[in-house]
Amino acid sequence: MSDQDVKPRPVPKANKYVATDSFWQGTKDGALLLQYCPDTEQFQHYPRPVSIYTGKRNLEWRKVAGTGTIYAATIVRVPGPGMDGRLPLAVVTVELDEGVRIMGNIMNVEPDAVAIGQRVALAWDAINDDIAYPAFNLVEA
Repeated sequence: MSDQDVKPRPVPKANKYVATDSFWQGTKDGALLLQYCPDTEQFQHYPRPVSIYTGKRNLEWRKVAGTGTIYAATIVRVPGPGMDGRLPLAVVTVELDEGVRIMGNIMNVEPDAVAIGQRVALAWDAINDDIAYPAFNLVEA
């Protein structure tokens, strides 16, 4: 497959309702930052303009470890040549140790080896030289 046959992967766009600049700057720095409500001492994800616990706007961005357990998993399969040769692809919802769920790809493993309940650790799925999405690697038991 030539470079001309590969569809470009989507790049995140600015959100006009929620300031997500801190999240994307964290990804550039190799850190997973999530919104934190200091009043309730709880994280929330996806980003919102107010705390889901109090309704207040006093949210902070805090770094999290990025470790957790697979809550749900699916394998993306497309007939024919895959998008940039990466299919099939395991896409998971991870329950982070901080108590929130986040979606991401599982890297460096055959998709059929992925199962609910497995432990994972943060990895990065590079879109280009400037942008990476949070992803995960399986952690040996």
